[in-house]
Parts: sequence; structure tokens; C-alpha cells
Amino acid sequence: MAGVVVIFDFDNTIIDCDSDNLVVDGLGATNLFNELLPTMPWNSLMDRMMKELHSQGKTIEDIVEVLKTTPIHPRIVAAIKAAHALGCDLRIVSDANVFFIQTILKHLGLDKCFSEINTNPGYVDEQGRLRIQPFCDFTVCPHGCSLCPPNMCKSVITEGIRASIEGRKRMIYLGDGVGDYCPSLNLREGDFVMPRKNFPVFDKICQNPLALKAEIHEWTDGEEFEHILLKLINRITIEETTAAQFITTDFKLETLSVSGHEVDAREDMVFKV
Repeated sequence: MAGVVVIFDFDNTIIDCDSDNLVVDGLGATNLFNELLPTMPWNSLMDRMMKELHSQGKTIEDIVEVLKTTPIHPRIVAAIKAAHALGCDLRIVSDANVFFIQTILKHLGLDKCFSEINTNPGYVDEQGRLRIQPFCDFTVCPHGCSLCPPNMCKSVITEGIRASIEGRKRMIYLGDGVGDYCPSLNLREGDFVMPRKNFPVFDKICQNPLALKAEIHEWTDGEEFEHILLKLINRITIEETTAAQFITTDFKLETLSVSGHEVDAREDMVFKV
């Protein structure tokens, strides 16, 4: 459905874990991670952890092998492929990093389904070490949103997506974390938000659901994810098709009305002559 933009968070939304924790735990660095966690921002911490793992002889291939063990419900894979096949514009807005996300999507066969990935940069440097950086440099250019972590305001990203696409687009937003609350607040009437039940964003929304303009549809697992997402896509398709038919019918009626007035005018002219 060309009129639908579906925006996904990644960790605990598409996949069923936190990808940063998966790698740290999988490569045996949990204790150091917990020790350093209170001392620095998350992105800086992950960059530091990649440095420590590299110094211990861990390679990019080791990281990739851990990422291939990422848990994901099979119905989520099916739902994403179905939404893509229906013509929806699928995008990711995530506070993970691009290396982890692209590696996991490629492993799952989903890398061709998404038109855009908005996340923290991650790249392999000349020493073969994975580097992770914040999405925005909050020390130089802070985004100014008090609801979001300093490195990323997802509302800024989603509003940029809306502004960049032509025509009327309706959005479906799926997420789980506190960082997904701000973009949920900024969705419009006719949009939908799918918070994961019993996760932080769901708890925030439940405190004041009337603060949201978008319609709320919570989900718990992969089966509900698939069922609700495809149901909403189908609903938008029907509503947009009906609206288009109504506009066409209305235009035809106006045309007939104008034509009728023209005939009446010509008859009046003949009568007067």
C-alpha cells in the first residue's frame, strides 16, 4: 500500500532482545560493561566496549556470529515481508547502531525490505575495530527534547520522514522503549501507534492515552505483531480506496451538474432568439 509508512524500532520490537546487550554478554564482557555503565553515555560506553573486545582479540567475525544468534519471532519476519510485498514504505528508527542492525537484517533475509535505517553510526576502522558513534553530537548540536536521550530524538527523525515524502501518507509506528514515547505523541489523527505491551512506552502511554492523536493498538508477541500490523495496513487500504472513490464520484457529479447548467443556458439562448 503506497500510502502507508511503517516505522519500526529495532531492539525488543523487531528482534526480541537488546542487540547491544546481546553482543556484550555473548562475548563475555558483561562485568566490565556493568562497571562502566554509570560513568559515561550509552554510545560512548558501547564504543569503549568494542575497543576492549578488540584488545582482547575479538574480531568483527566474532561479533557477527553473536548477532546471528539474535532471537526473533518467525511471525515478525513474515509480517515484515508481507508489509513490504503490499507496497508499504518500511523504515527503521532505532537507538541501536547501523552495523548491528544491517548484520541482523541480512542474516534474516530482511535487508531489502527497508527503504531507510535511521540509527547510530557504526563502522569498522582501519584496525578492524568496530566504532560506534551517537546519531547526533549532543555536545555540539543538542536536539533540545527533554523526553528523549541526548543522542537521538525520534520525533525529529519521524517528522523529517513525513516532510520528505510526497502526498498524503499515514503512519504506523511500532516501538517498546521510553524513546518511542516522543514520536508517539507527535503522530497525527489517522495514524496508528503499536506499543509493545508491558514495556516502557506502553506504560508511559497508559498514564495519559488521551495525549496521543494516533489510534493505539498494543501487542505482546510476534503473532499479535503480525495480526495487528497487517489488519491496520488493510484498514488503511480500504479507507483510502473508499475516499478516492468518493472524490471521483463527487467530481463526476459536479461535472454532470456543470454540463446540465450549460445545456440549460444554451436552451435559454435559443428561446430568446
